[in-house]
Amino acid sequence: MIQTIDLPQFTYEPSNLVANDYKSEVHPIWCPGCGDFGVLSSFYKAVSDLHIPPEQLVIVSGIGCSSRFPAFVNAYGFHGTHGRALPLATGVKMSRPDLHVVTVGGDGDAFSIGMGHLPHAIRRNVDITYIIMDNEIYGLTKGQPSPTSPRGMEKKASPFGTIEQPINPLMLSLASGATWVARGFSSKPKDLIELIKQAIQHKGFSFLQVLSPCTTFYDTYDHFKNITKPLPADYNPLDKASAMQFAMDAQTMHLGLFYKEDRPTYDQGYAAMNERNAKPGYGLPQILSKYTR
Repeated sequence: MIQTIDLPQFTYEPSNLVANDYKSEVHPIWCPGCGDFGVLSSFYKAVSDLHIPPEQLVIVSGIGCSSRFPAFVNAYGFHGTHGRALPLATGVKMSRPDLHVVTVGGDGDAFSIGMGHLPHAIRRNVDITYIIMDNEIYGLTKGQPSPTSPRGMEKKASPFGTIEQPINPLMLSLASGATWVARGFSSKPKDLIELIKQAIQHKGFSFLQVLSPCTTFYDTYDHFKNITKPLPADYNPLDKASAMQFAMDAQTMHLGLFYKEDRPTYDQGYAAMNERNAKPGYGLPQILSKYTR
């Protein structure tokens, strides 16, 4: 049985919350120009627009530049171990389904050491938001190629160029059964704010890839500005086949909401199972009777 935990209470008027109310006393220490600054400021605005009290918000992360996120937000935070953000977030959501749980990380944390957890959190449809700040490189550990680095990328840590095919995050999430999939760009804060708001409001696993360039090891601002554009105005996010088609586009990285669907969440299924098991006369003898003659 999963135990519940009681959290201390803050004192806020939700209707009066503004973006600055979510800024903690810890100042971000990212490199100047890092795309993660844009993600953080967009996040402040999104949660304030949604009037989410800080005591109802939990930020969970693993290891990496972007995983410092919890320290910068005036909410509950858990800075966990490398690649293990999703199991931690799942535990928080299952013990306190009333809380808004947001997981943050980078492309290395999500698609390398944490890859084994991702498809399972997706298929379970855990009601959490996963914001992945993708800079296509390992920024914290001095610029090695990451799972999303483009083939042939030549950097100090890969002077002869990468020879591996990069992962397609959107295709991965769609194929795993995510019920909400989108891509944003840190340089487009207005659009990113709306995507974060939709992701948090979605009931189920929401997967948000954010292109967030690393100015120190792999400055891709101009590159992303040249190859990104919004999804068509008449695009239907209920069409999974179209979502996959646009996700596979090798020439253009489309921005916006690719796919959404309604499906029971993991915590809803768990609650329903507990309710059934709690009925009088339902226990081990009744279960065993199904399999014995």
